[in-house]
Amino acid sequence: MIRFSPLAYQVAALCLFILTACAPAGKQVMGDPQEPYPLATPPRIGQIVHLPTGIQVSPAQMMAVAGDARIVYVGETHDNPASHRLELQVLQALAERYPGHVALGMEMFVRSQQPALDRWVAGGLDEKAFLKESHWFDNWNMDFAYYRDLLNFARERHIPVIALNAEKSLVKAVRSKAPEQLSPAERAQLPQLDMTDPYERGLVTAIFGEHSHGAMSIDGFIRAQTVWNETMAESAARYLASPAGEDKHLLVIAGGDHVSNGFGIPRRVFRRLAASYTIIGGKEINIPPDKRDRMMNVDIPDFPMTPYDFQVYQAYENLPETGVRLGVMIEAAPAGRGLVVKGVLPGSNAERAGLQQGDLLLSLDGESLTENFDLTYAVQRKHPGDRGVVQVERQGKTLKLEFVFLAAQKDHQHGKK
Repeated sequence: MIRFSPLAYQVAALCLFILTACAPAGKQVMGDPQEPYPLATPPRIGQIVHLPTGIQVSPAQMMAVAGDARIVYVGETHDNPASHRLELQVLQALAERYPGHVALGMEMFVRSQQPALDRWVAGGLDEKAFLKESHWFDNWNMDFAYYRDLLNFARERHIPVIALNAEKSLVKAVRSKAPEQLSPAERAQLPQLDMTDPYERGLVTAIFGEHSHGAMSIDGFIRAQTVWNETMAESAARYLASPAGEDKHLLVIAGGDHVSNGFGIPRRVFRRLAASYTIIGGKEINIPPDKRDRMMNVDIPDFPMTPYDFQVYQAYENLPETGVRLGVMIEAAPAGRGLVVKGVLPGSNAERAGLQQGDLLLSLDGESLTENFDLTYAVQRKHPGDRGVVQVERQGKTLKLEFVFLAAQKDHQHGKK
């Protein structure tokens, strides 16, 4: 990443005027369309800039403008807690301004998860039951802690949460097959597709070149990205046009590449429903060494529009960790009767408590253990110094083993399952 001193910023600004004098006759190029008013000094964490004008604004000023729109898009970095705090702040501001008239659309959920979302918002599911019923880790595979505060707020305020995304099975199919090769059932799931957007093709092509995709072709990769964006746009527009959504303001949260520059989800929504919108996005300017390998080394094309209406400068943060691990390798026992211990890590909490390979774990703190998720979820709720009691079956005898959860050694985590 190239960094400029304050003096360099002034020189760069001056050069913009000089360069226009050297442009080919009949076509003057002034400045950078993605940043038409460059900052005079390096950005700071927490700073918010209205990119079309280059003017710095406060969070309240940003929301005064964004809140006028029918749709607010927030582009996130999935594993950055700062992104999720921004989303929560936007949702809170919209709920304050339009009580009872706000909805939340999320890339993280596919349409078949809508019944679980409805039950969550209605208060019919606790967190563990929601994660199970929605198959959260099968569909999104990210630590729920990134989204917990946002979804808890939606439930507390009875804000509808709309599943925007396409089913994974459909996306997998379009990666390998053209639309005319899909089965009738698969074609019935397809939204109206516009494959002609040159800016999206340029972005997706650049990203494709940075990744290994096995036998998948660039055309398959573009089809998959288009189906994602078109399905999310269709879901958002359909909800806003429905009786349930016709009086709502919608906050859409999705990865930055789905909303930045406007040609992903926003343009596709507008094609279906001409409604006002504002795009907000974060830009990480403080990236710790252990996160630098997560930044894509992609030569993104220069697009003729700003990436966001409002850009929020952020640090790339880590989720706070409880620091607790049990230290066992497990698999579900036949017929859902407990979890079989396949191995115990030396020096772990499990070893200190006396767990042995071959033990059958039946419950933790009185909660039955029938699948791996049950134990994973229970341990994630523990903190250093907490205690727990595991009921174990060993060689036909039932035992109760008490744990004291000591802090585990830190390792590299990506906030994923």
